[in-house]
Amino acid sequence: MQQDILINWSPQETRVAIVENGAVQELHMERPLERGLVGNIYLGKVSRVLPGMQSAFIDIGLERAAFLHVADVWQRQESGEAPMFARKDQPLTPIEKQVFEGQSIMVQVIKDPIGTKGARLSTQISIAGRLLVFLPQDDHIGISQKIPQNERDALRTRLQELVGTKEGGGGGGFILRTNGEESSDAELADDIRYLRKTWARIKDAAQKLPVMSVLHQDLNLLQRVLRDLVGENTQSIRIDSREQFALLKSFGQEYMPAAVPKLALYKGERPIFDLYNIDEEIARALGRRVDLKSGGYLIVDQTEALTTIDVNTGGYVGARNFDDTIFKTNLEAAHAIARQLRLRNLGGIVIVDFIDMVREEHQGEVLSEFRRQLARDRVKTMAGGFSQLGLVEMTRKRTRESLAHMLCEPCEACSGKGNVKTARSICYEVLREILREARQFNPHEFRIVASPKVVEMFLDEESQHLASLSDFIGKPISLQAETAMAQEQYDIVLL
Repeated sequence: MQQDILINWSPQETRVAIVENGAVQELHMERPLERGLVGNIYLGKVSRVLPGMQSAFIDIGLERAAFLHVADVWQRQESGEAPMFARKDQPLTPIEKQVFEGQSIMVQVIKDPIGTKGARLSTQISIAGRLLVFLPQDDHIGISQKIPQNERDALRTRLQELVGTKEGGGGGGFILRTNGEESSDAELADDIRYLRKTWARIKDAAQKLPVMSVLHQDLNLLQRVLRDLVGENTQSIRIDSREQFALLKSFGQEYMPAAVPKLALYKGERPIFDLYNIDEEIARALGRRVDLKSGGYLIVDQTEALTTIDVNTGGYVGARNFDDTIFKTNLEAAHAIARQLRLRNLGGIVIVDFIDMVREEHQGEVLSEFRRQLARDRVKTMAGGFSQLGLVEMTRKRTRESLAHMLCEPCEACSGKGNVKTARSICYEVLREILREARQFNPHEFRIVASPKVVEMFLDEESQHLASLSDFIGKPISLQAETAMAQEQYDIVLL
């Protein structure tokens, strides 16, 4: 399926949309102020070595010193393999025999700083390419474990021939990524050249730059578009910034020459995302309900543990009989669900509740179509069959934050619950609280400070209950509306 890639760039945010057949299928966003450090390579300085914890603190120029554990220190084993490939029962050399205070050391961030903890580091350098991961300190040739076992030997032989010897090929180890399973020799050779060129630049920087310098940053989103998103089906890559177009073209000419002819500078008067109403698609992708063309709809609920998708017929009654109506709605939903998973970047466990189908052949066709649509996803997915309850369980690998987590935050009013107590419920809470405080304190007056809706409810439908409580406790009760308060917030002031 042919695709177009649209890039909307601004200093504060880069947005990328992948469009297939006129419909947005994927959205990628990056904000410079929120970029992580994972994958970055630094020339650090050992500030402290802690033998008791078998760890060291490394200063890499951040606010807090980063943390290096002995298990993350690269050391060549007798077998010639690094610890990541060594047996678990092989003893590790104590960290105090490997690093010392004041030492300059090349490290890579493997975990971002969290709270009061500094970044976690490794001296096992790995550089990710489009199809391969380069391990410059090793000679290991590996194949992703997600590729079927019966295909790995043939792929390993191909890769070994392409990598060549140290003298002829430049050395270093490589791991074939899952998305490189169907790649041609030419594509793999391009990735090998790109990765070795990147490593040569890192080594050169380590010789020239001072300690606590950044030697390598993982590619920004614009560059990852050429590395990860462009394929044979890509017709065009349009970008609306002249400056970024020039930088991307220069990057492409050096590392991804096959993608350069597809690059184009967008000069239209309309914003580039307006060409396909992408901002409207983003707004819809943040909602729970997804309308289908037939009149049916989906309900998408994302929780901490999993995502649930419910399919409903809605207003669709167009088929000849009820079974056909359900079948056609589920077929359309299979397309829509696969698209929503990509568009919203939903990862982890996903439970799909298709409308119950009586006929097994209908179930089989819906499941086959669903799997066909999922196969188009560049992110690895796995879908099971229909369970006894008629549910389809699937997983989708988490690669980055979902669209909702990137653009939204929990509501201050409901704290992420998705609902708030009614104004009447809050009124009754306030009445109970006043009665409780009247038994402990003896003020001249009670004043209720609450949201306008709650105050309005007290003045109208709940006025009799408020007056009865005032008579019962023998104290006047006044009301004060505060527009800044959410519906569940209130204060009782003793005057």
